[in-house]
This record gives sequence, C-alpha cells and structure tokens, in this order.
Amino acid sequence: MTVLQAASTQVAPGRDALALAADAATVLIGVTILVVGVALVLLLLKLRATIQEIRIAVRQHIGPVSDRARSITDDVQAITGRVRGDVQRIDGSVRALADRLQQASDRMEERIEEFNALMEVVQAEAEELFLDTASAARGVREGTRAIGEGRALRRNDDARLRSARRSPTVRPVLDPTLGDDGHR
Repeated sequence: MTVLQAASTQVAPGRDALALAADAATVLIGVTILVVGVALVLLLLKLRATIQEIRIAVRQHIGPVSDRARSITDDVQAITGRVRGDVQRIDGSVRALADRLQQASDRMEERIEEFNALMEVVQAEAEELFLDTASAARGVREGTRAIGEGRALRRNDDARLRSARRSPTVRPVLDPTLGDDGHR
C-alpha cells in the first residue's frame, strides 16, 4: 500500500447500538413504504378492473333501459302533439261557436227590440180601440137612456093627455120641447 492508498482508505469509526437501530428503522420504514406502495398500486389496478366491469355491466343493463326511455319519450311527444292538435281544434270550434252565439244573441236582441216596438204599437192601438169602444158604449148607453127617458116622457105625456081629454076642466100642460103631435 502506498501512501496514497492509505490516505484514501479511511477506517470507519465504531458505531453504537442506537445508530444501528436508527439505520435499521430507516431501512424498515423504506421497505414498508415500498410494500405499501406496491400493494396500493395493485389495489388501484384491481379497482380499475372492477370499475371497468361495472361500466360494462351498466352499459349492458342501461342500454335497454335508455332505449325504453327514448321510446317512452317519443310516445309522450307523439301524444303531446296529438293532444295539442285536438286542443287547437277544440279551441277553434269553441271560438266559432262563441261567434255564432254572439251573432244569434245580437239577432235575438234586435228581434226583441222589434217585438217591443210592435207591442208598443199594439198596446197603443188596443188602448185607442178600448177608448173608442168605451166611448161608443157610453154613447150607446146614454142614447139608450135618452131613448128610454124619451119613451117614459112620452108615456107620461100621453097619459097626461089622455087624462086631460077625459077631464074637461083640467087643461094639459104641454112640454115646450115636444112638437105639435106631442112627440119630441
């Protein structure tokens, strides 16, 4: 050995038990971390495989469900379209009916006004006819009474004349409204 070789080789000083335990613990921690890391990687790979299987199963089971949901959605849209069309037709019919009812109501109102005007004319004519009839009836009644009174007067006058003719001393009083023959 040369001097150079002796200088480069160093002798390790003696180690105590605490330093050896610390070194062993460090190695043990490193190995534990390595084992846990490998186990974690294996666990993640297994989890990934499980997720893939779940994804495949979901696709297989959800595929028919989603197809059925699409079919139901299409049916609902078709029904909605039909109902919308029916509602629009009903709305149109109701509006047309409302328009016709309004026209009929307007015509009925005009006819009622015309009927009221006719009834006013009929009532006026009936009142006039009633008054004319009442007036004529009163005239007939008065004429009948006057004729009746005239007959009674004539009877009285005739009776007075007869009694005056029978009795020569009594002179009949003649009514100045009677004519020469004793009649009105």
